[in-house]
Amino acid sequence: MKMLKWIIIVYLLTATTTVFADETDILISRANRYFGPLPDTMPGSEGDIPERIALGKKLYFEKRLSINDTQSCATCHRLENGFAGVDNLPTSPGARGEQGTRNSPTVLNSGWQDSQFWDGRAEDLVEQAKEPILNPIEMGMPDEQTVEKKIWGIVEYRKEFAQAFPGDEPVITYQNIAEAIAAFERTLITPGRFDDFMKGDSGALTEEEQRGLETFLKVDCQSCHDGILIGGETYEPLGKEHPYDNQDDQGMYMLTKDENDRMFFKVAPLRNVALTAPYFHDGKIKTLEEAVRKMGKLQLDKDLTDQQVSDITGFLKTLTDKNRESHNK
Repeated sequence: MKMLKWIIIVYLLTATTTVFADETDILISRANRYFGPLPDTMPGSEGDIPERIALGKKLYFEKRLSINDTQSCATCHRLENGFAGVDNLPTSPGARGEQGTRNSPTVLNSGWQDSQFWDGRAEDLVEQAKEPILNPIEMGMPDEQTVEKKIWGIVEYRKEFAQAFPGDEPVITYQNIAEAIAAFERTLITPGRFDDFMKGDSGALTEEEQRGLETFLKVDCQSCHDGILIGGETYEPLGKEHPYDNQDDQGMYMLTKDENDRMFFKVAPLRNVALTAPYFHDGKIKTLEEAVRKMGKLQLDKDLTDQQVSDITGFLKTLTDKNRESHNK
């Protein structure tokens, strides 16, 4: 009788484990339908030789690219000490202290985005790298020629550009400055535990985090936040179901003047989103929980419960770079 009792207990435990495993496998399969693990390399990286990447890294941190030697790419897009390619400010001050008008997006994994900037005005990382240096509110340099002359005047750069762009003449050009910075940015690839889960590691996410993924899908967040970046590939009106409080910035309309583009912004990629507060294009949303709740109402006309917000937020934290996740604990 005792033997039969133990057989029944073992059977029930095994059956429960099998059911849970089957449910997890189904969830992994569903996740791969909408998302996908980060590839090992970014688009356009085929010609990124080590010398070009090293030069790009140096230029990324080079404050002499600004009008008064106070501002670099890394000033607003910080990478040190666990920062996730942002400065965690609502909007960022420029070289002269003037305040920018939009929240600085992360540079991590950014080469997989459909385009760059909140309004998509730059088609790739190279074109994006060109804009802040000449933006009067940001780094404030007057023109490309002034930038080229200034970098040429720094003797150490002459050899480094020649190594990074062999055969180019002239070698220190504004285009090559942007190309080098883009080459470095294409190395900023940050897989998280969610990538391990999508690759079949069922233990990479806790039961609570898996419940958060299920809630994310059930609520239909993936209708906009999909692909390998969980966003960053489409444009949507902010306030699809209910108007957003701040109407000062009309999004793509300010660039195109097309009435159909009013309040359209690029859908933010959610990789490392737990580390990139404050949120939205204006940086007015302070916490991830508030951002999730507002998006539910603004975009989906859903009043998310506290449990749903907590579950989704828990899942979103699994999108954090594993190295930065340990650094920010």
